[in-house]
Amino acid sequence: MSWTLGPDDLPDLARGAALLGTGGGGDPHVGRLMVAEAMRRHGPVTVLDPDEVDDAAFVVPTAMMGAPTVMIEKIPRGDEAVLALRALERHLGRAADATMPIECGGINSMIPLVVAASTGLPVVDADGMGRAFPELQMETFGVYGVPGSPMVVSGDHGELVLIDTGTDNNRMEWLARGATIRMGGAALIAEYAMSGAEVKRTAVPRTLSLGLSVGRAIREAREQLRDPISALSEALAPTLYRHLRVLFTGKVSDVERRTVDGFARGRARFTSFDGGSTLCTAFQNENLVAEVDGQVRCIVPDLICVLEAESAEPITTETLRYGQRVVVVGISTPALMRTPEALAVFGPACFGLTDPFVPVETASREWRVAR
Repeated sequence: MSWTLGPDDLPDLARGAALLGTGGGGDPHVGRLMVAEAMRRHGPVTVLDPDEVDDAAFVVPTAMMGAPTVMIEKIPRGDEAVLALRALERHLGRAADATMPIECGGINSMIPLVVAASTGLPVVDADGMGRAFPELQMETFGVYGVPGSPMVVSGDHGELVLIDTGTDNNRMEWLARGATIRMGGAALIAEYAMSGAEVKRTAVPRTLSLGLSVGRAIREAREQLRDPISALSEALAPTLYRHLRVLFTGKVSDVERRTVDGFARGRARFTSFDGGSTLCTAFQNENLVAEVDGQVRCIVPDLICVLEAESAEPITTETLRYGQRVVVVGISTPALMRTPEALAVFGPACFGLTDPFVPVETASREWRVAR
């Protein structure tokens, strides 16, 4: 069933999107302000359940790409994503019937809402990553046969770059990354244009609803003086993300972070409050692996989320700071993101990691037995 998303929903959605971004995806606070302004001018947004999208509908996802560290200072002008959408429509000779997120985490849960409010288009309640990933080919759309190009990259000086690499999504990412770097390290895009039937076959369903519900669960738990981590676990249990495991509790003891080739790359170390245990993470925009005392507890594509210890407010990789008191949790991804085909596109080896993928619920069980 379709539903209406209004300004009052945005704080909870931003919180949930930051969580699902698993440390990356860009700061949803900036995106929330952009959506709020677009809604102030044009009104609320209609969100379509993917099952309600007509098979023949033409859906064009919109998003931001770039390094989250750049987005802290380089705020979008506001109309770049709409310009990218319109340019792709002109190239393809067909008007979009709806837009959709390419990922449900961070600012990219918000950019399609800006487009929808500004154009009157509905947004499909689904996405192509089920979290956030750093590269454009790392989408379930591409895993299951939808080409990402032709695509359009839009900069904040009105420039537009059309990229068409046929079915080669890796080369599309390489060219778009180069254009984005030369546009200042962050740009807006329209890509993976597809039919409604392809949305139903390839997208991770109802992730905007998920972001809203988990963000609300955390807020309401705090207001009711309940444990927000437990509330989060309860909210996830009936969804496709049913397993949550607490991996570590402690404080940030070191962060190494740099912006390289259009990505925020680095490592973070966390120390338990008693000083007896250490968790180490590596990230490329998003958290990729979490090792406790040298043993992998959670690895991509499962979600590794760093939360503020008292409030469970998500902490992104670009805002990690020495001394923050945190809880680190691992969350399982949906089954369509754990297939051999999916792992070949965004599994550990795709990030240069040598450890194999082990589901977080299995890794946590084996860790307890080993202990």
